[in-house]
Amino acid sequence: MKFADFEFSKEMVKAIEKLGFEEPTPIQAAAIPIIMKGIDVIGQAQTGTGKTAAFGIPISEMFQRSKKPFALILEPTRELAVQVSEELINIALFKKLQILPVYGGKSIDTQIRAFRRGVDIVVGTPGRIMDHINRKTFSLTDIKMVVLDEADEMLDMGFIEDIETILKQTPADRQTLLFSATMPESIITISKKYMKKPEKVRVNPGSMIVPKIKQVFYEVRTEDKINALTRLLDVEDPSLAIIFCHTKRDVDDVSRKLQNMGYNADALHGDFTQARREEVMGKFRKAQIEILVATDVAARGLDIQNVSHVFNFSIPQNPDNYIHRIGRTGRAGKSGIAITLVTPREYSYLRQIEKKAQTVIGRQKLPSAKEAIKVQAKNIENSIAEILEQQKYAGYLEIAQSLAGRFDPADISAAAMYAAFGDLPEDMPEREKARERDKDRQRERPESSGGRRLFMTIGKMDKINVQDIVNSIAAETGIPQRKIVNVRVLEKFTFLEVPEDLADRVIRKINDMVLKGRKVKIAEARK
Repeated sequence: MKFADFEFSKEMVKAIEKLGFEEPTPIQAAAIPIIMKGIDVIGQAQTGTGKTAAFGIPISEMFQRSKKPFALILEPTRELAVQVSEELINIALFKKLQILPVYGGKSIDTQIRAFRRGVDIVVGTPGRIMDHINRKTFSLTDIKMVVLDEADEMLDMGFIEDIETILKQTPADRQTLLFSATMPESIITISKKYMKKPEKVRVNPGSMIVPKIKQVFYEVRTEDKINALTRLLDVEDPSLAIIFCHTKRDVDDVSRKLQNMGYNADALHGDFTQARREEVMGKFRKAQIEILVATDVAARGLDIQNVSHVFNFSIPQNPDNYIHRIGRTGRAGKSGIAITLVTPREYSYLRQIEKKAQTVIGRQKLPSAKEAIKVQAKNIENSIAEILEQQKYAGYLEIAQSLAGRFDPADISAAAMYAAFGDLPEDMPEREKARERDKDRQRERPESSGGRRLFMTIGKMDKINVQDIVNSIAAETGIPQRKIVNVRVLEKFTFLEVPEDLADRVIRKINDMVLKGRKVKIAEARK
């Protein structure tokens, strides 16, 4: 089947062509014809299978103009409300429909003004929708279609009472669409109470785990997890990765350790303000952050197209969460890798996941330190080859020609790589040393790792984090990020360590530098 086989309006055909859609995904091919007949639908499909278009296209096609909103789409998170509304704007581009995302953390007055001007489709979180209903700024009287998107996640987040209140206040003759990656008993209960003879559309359970996602696990001891994770990060070299942890404390701990080892990582969890969440997510989308460490709740609704790897630092104890997690990679037909770290006591959870997801998660042997070194060396070689092929080095030719008169070309190249990438000893790479130092700190808790400890007059109150500090120092001084370690960002100031031979350069370059809008002082910390 192709989209041309549907009898869509010329405006919709034009929008589909502009979006580049050719063939409908399985959930679209199954759901769209049923929805277009006005029948209630229960669709089982995970995020990334094209379900937004599965309900967005028919809603746009069936739209009936009114002074009040025609359709209401409920989403579990702010991020998902924004993403879905943006996709609907593209789908309804030539229909010229007014689509409004409604969620907390943004001015409710702005949303009220938008309602007064006129809105056709509302995409919102249950909590903020209830705020508008209670304020009588949003009327449900003309709602013809309601969508419960990511329904299992909304119920897991405790929105059941809000959802039921909203459904009770919409017209009885509305059409109701429910989409969910999993079908727990709570979903079945909702469908029986608020849907009229719904037809079930289910993607083959075997394809609930996207076939292009490679799934593997590594058996590790709890105390060796961070060592295993960083070894895998070095070998896999992900373009964008999400690391899932059980708790906010684990997220903070893992992200801090990764940052101290020189990885471009940051954290995301429920204690962050909305502004901070949006800042982190914006950087991750633009690949300014390469590794996002998050809890399940914080990562719900994320739809980032180029996530190459998902790491389960903590194995999910609920098989449904595993499906949600690894669905963050392998998006839009691309391949992806899902890696799970499993302790011997957690094998029962692994088997439950395999049974529920109807999949096999292959066991792999953790790569050795030498294998990690080889991968790092190969990555450096590839990076330099790319620079040579694209001739990005022209500005340095004069320097190279000057050096060529005094030194062997191979020595010059090796020295340039050292300047760019730092040490790469045969026995243990720099990150391996950092891992060993981290294990030693866990056992002995020494105060210093041997470098010079520095003090900076900037802290959390200035909305700065560890990675901001590391990025700024590395960019300004030209030293590798991995050499900036033990960074502790406190409320009003920051401590960090750099090698003894680089400390003076850091102080000279960073002192009086403007960071986050303020002039920063840096000096050697008092013992």
